[in-house]
Amino acid sequence: MTNPQLWIAVVENGCFFALLGLAFYFNLTGAGFFNFAIGAIAMASAFVGSWLVTEHGLSRPVAGLVGVLGAVAIGVVMELAVVRPVQARGEGELSALVAVGASLFAIIQLCGLFLGHEARPGQPVWTTSPFSLGSARISSTVVPLVVITAVLFTAAYVALRHTRLGRLTRAIGNDTEAARVLGLPINTARLLSFAAAGLIAALAGITFAGRSGVSPDNALHWTITGFLALVIGGTGTVWAPLLGGALLALANVFIPFYFGGDVLAYGLVVVAMLFFAFRPEGVFAPRVRV
Repeated sequence: MTNPQLWIAVVENGCFFALLGLAFYFNLTGAGFFNFAIGAIAMASAFVGSWLVTEHGLSRPVAGLVGVLGAVAIGVVMELAVVRPVQARGEGELSALVAVGASLFAIIQLCGLFLGHEARPGQPVWTTSPFSLGSARISSTVVPLVVITAVLFTAAYVALRHTRLGRLTRAIGNDTEAARVLGLPINTARLLSFAAAGLIAALAGITFAGRSGVSPDNALHWTITGFLALVIGGTGTVWAPLLGGALLALANVFIPFYFGGDVLAYGLVVVAMLFFAFRPEGVFAPRVRV
């Protein structure tokens, strides 16, 4: 564990996992709902952006803007056309989760059908020149990913804790039925949470894809890692996915290094099972006021 290059990989992976976990957190806080299409939204924004740059010659900023707006639109459409109608029919959370799961695979298949299944090079909007830090090499996407992570987590904390809309969103997410009785704007809060989750997922996907490219096959893996980051970190604070992403990145980097790549999947299953069994609320559990 003394190899500094491995720790750079932990930082890079941890930031990406944490951002995906933060997208999950926003959906859960504002809508009381696990959006299992987060990984697909992140993939689609990066994949479409890369396609626009490589096939149509768009500049990276324009392609990135299209990817981000597309991700926000997917989040909004998912709430309006998939989740809300299912729940309005009284079919419960399970039916909505199944519908969102189907949306995940629909996004994967649509990207593959129209843009191809081959991996494409990532096209991050912002990169820095690679440089050395001691004996470690810092690639062009590490600094942007760290800065974006810091900015988004700080903005999320300020928005949810110190703005009226943020406090309203948290109140609705904590007890939707009570909020409905009080006449709070539930639909608006839910719509904003889905849009914010799409925005965060898009920025994460576009930036991280600059490291190793992106393909439709990434969607399911990114969904699982984002969900695990939230499960490990918990839902008690907006910073919880950051800790969950860091712990998950430690396992993701050091388990293959010491025990081989084939052991990684089993290692992650063990970590997940331990949390499900002994700490299902994650490291940061929600506070219950009595």
